Amino acid sequence: MITFGSVAKRGRGWLPLIGLNALIGSAVTLALPSILGRSVDSIVAGTGYTLWLIAAAAAIGLGIVASLIDAFAGAACVAETTAWLRHRLVRQVVRGGPEGNRGFETGDLVTRVSANATDAAQAGPAAVTAIAAIAPPVGSLVLLALIDPWLAAAFFGGVLLVILVLLAFARRTADVSLAYQETQGRIAARLSESLTGIRTIAAAGTTGREERRILGLLPELHKQGVVTWRILARSGAQAAVVGPLVLVAVLAVGGIQLVAGHITAGELFAASQYAVLGAGLGNLTGVIGEIARAKAGVQRAAEVGAIAEVPHGSLKLPVGSGHLTFDHVSVVADGNVLLNDVSLDLPGGMTVAVVGPSGAGKSVLAAVAARLRDPSTGHVSLDGVPLQAVSRHALRRAVGCAFERPQLVGRTIGESIAPDAINPVRTLAAARATHAHDFVSRLPNGYFTSLRRAPMSGGERQRLGLARAWPANRLLVLDDATSSLDTATERQIGRTLTEDRHHRTRLIVTHRPATAARADLVVWLDHGQVRAVAPHADLWNNTSYREVFG
Repeated sequence: MITFGSVAKRGRGWLPLIGLNALIGSAVTLALPSILGRSVDSIVAGTGYTLWLIAAAAAIGLGIVASLIDAFAGAACVAETTAWLRHRLVRQVVRGGPEGNRGFETGDLVTRVSANATDAAQAGPAAVTAIAAIAPPVGSLVLLALIDPWLAAAFFGGVLLVILVLLAFARRTADVSLAYQETQGRIAARLSESLTGIRTIAAAGTTGREERRILGLLPELHKQGVVTWRILARSGAQAAVVGPLVLVAVLAVGGIQLVAGHITAGELFAASQYAVLGAGLGNLTGVIGEIARAKAGVQRAAEVGAIAEVPHGSLKLPVGSGHLTFDHVSVVADGNVLLNDVSLDLPGGMTVAVVGPSGAGKSVLAAVAARLRDPSTGHVSLDGVPLQAVSRHALRRAVGCAFERPQLVGRTIGESIAPDAINPVRTLAAARATHAHDFVSRLPNGYFTSLRRAPMSGGERQRLGLARAWPANRLLVLDDATSSLDTATERQIGRTLTEDRHHRTRLIVTHRPATAARADLVVWLDHGQVRAVAPHADLWNNTSYREVFG
């Protein structure tokens, strides 16, 4: 679980170093007024001031060194914590699968993992700095009490006002910081949506409208920024008024005590410096602002950290050819029944086409078969083992998926086929089997061509998606994965799938009658239910079945 405390603790060895340097800085800050006060008394007395001036120079030098070390340690601490937090969030996002991330928009997730993780990583240094910042005022109160109790009383009254200002600032700025980060995430989400459909936007001539939609949240972001600055300005102004009052009160009492002979001129000088330190509590507004942003960042990161990982078992699959069974499987999402009590027994090594009208549940059935989502009730088994009991590694070796719009991952064409490691033999075999080699071999750098710069049609991208799924040894799930192919290529790949020498089960979601005709069995879905399971030729006499294909 990601909490403010758990993020702060990730500072490990850096936090003690930051705290030590903060204490050294506070000690120097507290010592300097007394040293300078003694210097003043020594100068007035005309003797011994050289030693005190050397001590003052040494204290200043020590303070500078401590500040430099603190700056370095703070930056290193934030960098390491950010790296740890991003690693954990990315792991959670990836292992949560499609269902785990359904509640987040892509751009918002990117903002949480990038910008908000950096804000959250400030938790440790900001907390240590805030605690250390209390030391000078508390020390000032103690030292003033040693000089004269009345000076301490005057100082304490003023500091209480400063504390009230800080508490009000902390309460107001926390909510605004969270709202600001949430609005940034919404803007990023809209931008991500537009980038995904940029070709459609350009073709429709709606770029201006889309720009206004993305930036439509800027007034809200501006409003929250203005509120933040107003809170900061108000608190700063209040602290600016209270600070001089503390100094005036201490100087007034100190002047009376000096005239009465209860304190020396040097002690009055030291008391004035301690009064400035007490008023300096107002400088904590910056630190409190960092803590507020860190808390907001932690809260947004914690929501991602709460994504449930897809649980996997530890079983291996027995020897088999992909015998796939659905046992009373139902899928319900947001109150909608996507699959309703589906029971299927699909023998291994067969080509099974899944057909049906739009919204029939074909893609849901494919996702459940590949364990990209789990059923609400019932279970799916592969070669007699429930998918949920199979280990992650065994499942992904056994099951391969290809989609209508594949998202290709990797730096090069070769990596998009074999993401884990470029295995030339495996890559070439998969590319030849899916006829991706036909166009890849014509590229200037072949399989080493940059994926981002490679000119590809929709059908060519689908062939790469098929090649990536091809090495699966038990089950190939193709969700309309040949819809963008030309007729000749689709026929070639269909023949390859039908005559699969690996004897795997092929579950193919399709809208083409030719693909259904080449399959051994057809699963006909309608409104989330199985209407029939039979060869295509047997079903073709049914008018409603023919209407599925238009």
